Amino acid sequence: MFKITKEEYVNRTFRIKESLIERLGDVAQQENISVNALVMQCCEYALDHMETNGKRKRAGSKPS
Repeated sequence: MFKITKEEYVNRTFRIKESLIERLGDVAQQENISVNALVMQCCEYALDHMETNGKRKRAGSKPS
């Protein structure tokens, strides 16, 4: 059955180097998405593929 879901978002403030903001803006414009959407995708990818305690975390795995 089709079910409408709504994501809940939280506002936070982060300090980011100007050069990184410019790069993110360029990529977002090229891909026709918002900078916010790009940052969320970058963060999710990084967290899913990061190494913790010398071990690579499996993509898509959630912390226990």
